[in-house]
Amino acid sequence: MTEVYVQAFLDPDSETFSYVVYDAIERDAVIIDPVLDFDYKSGRTHTTGAQRLVDFVKEHQLRVAWVLETHAHADHLSAAPFIQAEVGGKLGIGEHIRDVQAIFKDVYNLEKEFLPNGHQFDHLFTDGEQFHVGRMQFRVMHTPGHTPADVCFVVNERMIFVGDTLFMPDVGTARCDFPGGNAATLYQSIQQILALPPNTEIYICHDYPPAGRDYQYRTTVAAQREQNIHVRSEISAAEFVAMREARDATLPMPRLILPAIQVNIRAGHFPPPDVDGQIYLKLPINRL
Repeated sequence: MTEVYVQAFLDPDSETFSYVVYDAIERDAVIIDPVLDFDYKSGRTHTTGAQRLVDFVKEHQLRVAWVLETHAHADHLSAAPFIQAEVGGKLGIGEHIRDVQAIFKDVYNLEKEFLPNGHQFDHLFTDGEQFHVGRMQFRVMHTPGHTPADVCFVVNERMIFVGDTLFMPDVGTARCDFPGGNAATLYQSIQQILALPPNTEIYICHDYPPAGRDYQYRTTVAAQREQNIHVRSEISAAEFVAMREARDATLPMPRLILPAIQVNIRAGHFPPPDVDGQIYLKLPINRL
């Protein structure tokens, strides 16, 4: 069995974990959910955080085969184009990104040239699809509910990168009130994850630690079954849906949702420049 190594990188601004997953012997690697730094007040981007991933890849002389997105994030902008320019790799996301693109093309009244067909990405993964990166085997698990397009990546059937479906057991689960989200669907998606062997390692995309503990990014299926405050084994689907819908009604929108979605449905690229050569993002009023 190939030994898989995982290097986690925390973006403290969005509390997002990005990952370099690699085989240290063959030096094959993938990068999962890279973050572009974005200052909302000035509208300026920078790549300080993403550069840490690039530096790690180069220091360890890794070959990046894929840059993988678990979904179109609402809390940060993707650094996928920067990563690809620096270290290569094909950009992949779940095939239901087309549904998300169609929803938000309407929300933002995007230019007619923007086609919600997923062509902005190098590859659209289907549920159950498998692929190899060197000696590592990946399996795609479609886990909608947070958004229609969420996917998880199972590696060598012993670890899973779950995006925003699950958080650490003391934090719970993802919200379901974004367009196309659904709490009952998320519950069923999570059951797929919890059906994996108990010792399967779970790598989360976000941590919002309660007072008194540091950031964490890894847990197990067993811990989630036993301890997750929202979806442990004794909690029924009806109880989960009631809790999730009531809780979501009280949550503010993510700080960066308006710029993030516009960029992330374009595979991390910004809209085309306006006639003055300047790039603009839209701000829908009373829409989201």
